Amino acid sequence: MKLFGTDGVRGKAGKELNVNLALKLAMAAGIHFRKKSVTNKILIGKDTRRSGYMLENAIVAGLTAVGYDCVQIGPMPTPAIAFLTEDMRCDAGIMISASHNAYYDNGIKFFDNEGNKLNTEIEALIEQLYADEEAIEFGQKKEKEIGSSKRIDDVIGRYIVHIKNSFPKHLSLKGVRIVVDAANGAAYKVAPTIFSELGADLIVINDEPNGFNINEKCGALHPGKLAEEVLKFRADIGFALDGDADRLVVVDEKGNVVDGDKLIAALAIHLKNQNLLKNSAVVATVMSNGALEDFFTSNGIKLFRCNVGDKHVLEVMQKEDLNFGGEQSGHIVFSDYAKTGDGLASALQTMAYVLSTGKPASVALNPFELYPQLQEAINVKTKKPLEEIPGFVQKVADIESKKIRHLIRYSGTENKLRVLLEGKSEAILAKEMESLVDYLKSALNA
Repeated sequence: MKLFGTDGVRGKAGKELNVNLALKLAMAAGIHFRKKSVTNKILIGKDTRRSGYMLENAIVAGLTAVGYDCVQIGPMPTPAIAFLTEDMRCDAGIMISASHNAYYDNGIKFFDNEGNKLNTEIEALIEQLYADEEAIEFGQKKEKEIGSSKRIDDVIGRYIVHIKNSFPKHLSLKGVRIVVDAANGAAYKVAPTIFSELGADLIVINDEPNGFNINEKCGALHPGKLAEEVLKFRADIGFALDGDADRLVVVDEKGNVVDGDKLIAALAIHLKNQNLLKNSAVVATVMSNGALEDFFTSNGIKLFRCNVGDKHVLEVMQKEDLNFGGEQSGHIVFSDYAKTGDGLASALQTMAYVLSTGKPASVALNPFELYPQLQEAINVKTKKPLEEIPGFVQKVADIESKKIRHLIRYSGTENKLRVLLEGKSEAILAKEMESLVDYLKSALNA
């Protein structure tokens, strides 16, 4: 049974991702982690979805059943779980979140004792245990070997101090007006505290989660309201997080959303100017614009491309011994400060760069012009292998003959086929996209 996708286990809460699955998955994971246990503790955090209560209790039941002691810390950003798992010397960490998805979805993400996301090999081992009824039965404990659970509410301070320390000591946010959109998610307490303590003139929106409004017309996926507030309050910059705060979208002082590739480029140059860009190289995904690669080449920076997902970004960063990478969508990884994408760490590094230039965000965060790019998402019932679709290979070859870069892939978290085309002519792109989407819809009965 295939459980893990591109970012943990995800599905509709109460349906694909129900109590039984969470219980059994926790038991399987616990059995795996206990093989190399040091402290016999597992950290558990979550975002603000109502279904988090249900899944958290099931996970605690599963872990304690196989002998683990659980430490529950409530709503916290995903990168906080990665940091605190290592900082609190836990054997593993678990984050209950579906990131940017709507409230009715949820997910379970695992981290090892160093705060790293699990690689595909370890995920496969956990899946094998999940499917092995005998191993699950044998792994359950009894009497004094059954685990315990306790809730700790004061660890938020550790993460706040950690993130604040990533901001240069010689800089201050005093006099800088910032609007923060917390997406009614996991950072609704942490984000305002960090920016306020660094001296910002702060306006916070969407910081009143009710269990159902996470990511609802707000946050990184819907920065329109943030842009309105930036203009309304004449702010210097706006930051939008997603539900678990591992993603960042920036709005400049003119109310324009800063493209994710431009943000990656600006932050890479910031690191290079300080001689902090390890091996003068950056990791980005196949989704990133070709203009980013050309910009890096002209600035003596090598670009490594990888598959979509910050897990893949991290894998290449580790393989190539690099300390910076990111995704066009806003997952940005500064491995000197975080083990995964961290929206708050990225926001502070963005502020450090903008302040260092002495220029407004609209100038500082606009280092090059993008090549035209179009994206479409097609809803599908089943994910049929693309190479098995009649005429697909020829269709792609025809697109390539027009010097158009393409990326056609199934979403790892939703039943969607994502299509990206990039070239020098918007008119040609629009024509080719319309033809390609019509063909794919017909071929897939979408």
